[in-house]
Amino acid sequence: MLPADKSAALRARKTTGPPIAALTAYDYPTARLLDEAGVDLLLVGDSLGMVVLGFPDTTHVTMEHMLHHTAATARGNRGALLVADLPIDSYRNPAEALANARALVDAGAEAVKLEGGVRQAGKVRAIVADGIPVLGHLGMLPQRVKEEGGYKKKGRSDAEIKELIAGTRVLQAEGCFGIVLESVLPKVARRLTAAIEIPTIGIGCGEGSCDGEIAVVTDILGSYPWFVPPFAVPRADVAGEISRAAKEYVAACQRSPESLPTEP
Repeated sequence: MLPADKSAALRARKTTGPPIAALTAYDYPTARLLDEAGVDLLLVGDSLGMVVLGFPDTTHVTMEHMLHHTAATARGNRGALLVADLPIDSYRNPAEALANARALVDAGAEAVKLEGGVRQAGKVRAIVADGIPVLGHLGMLPQRVKEEGGYKKKGRSDAEIKELIAGTRVLQAEGCFGIVLESVLPKVARRLTAAIEIPTIGIGCGEGSCDGEIAVVTDILGSYPWFVPPFAVPRADVAGEISRAAKEYVAACQRSPESLPTEP
């Protein structure tokens, strides 16, 4: 299926259902496993800056990082729509946004995502006009964490709600096939979801507030125990299993010769 067909199929889920199931992926084996499990959308998110590269936030992620991980992830994907984040400072104007969107597609992405609403209109328009599907992102914007002084819920004031409404309308009008809503108050997320014709994909917006959900894969796997968002639902303890297996291996390597079984 062509990328445009995949994005159109996900857009149609707004009315046909079922809800969209999306996860982040950053490498070949993870992408392959998630794709084979039936995940609808795989996002090579700039969250890789924290959960893969060890940076404190996403503002350290570069295009080189994104191209490397997009290519690796694409090798493991067959059926899901593969979306790649445009990292910070890679879409400062429409021409730059288009050039970097094309680079991500050349690396294997089938669509791109960027953060922000009204001020991103021209950039979304340029990318969509080139035939590249675009996923929007509103609410808490990780690339602006330093400007905002931390990660904060959105939709608490009339001004924030007005800005979110304007953003959803602009992104829809410019051709986005869907919008990620991050850390938006549930009642506001439900209002935004009901007001537009393209699907919303929520993270930290409360269960059932959007047309789908996206999670950082390390959160559901329990493979990054040093920070788990309060809204995350771990469904495995991969970190615990890695620690157990590694400790068993170390013990086996360091076992004294006297304790080893003798050969007959």
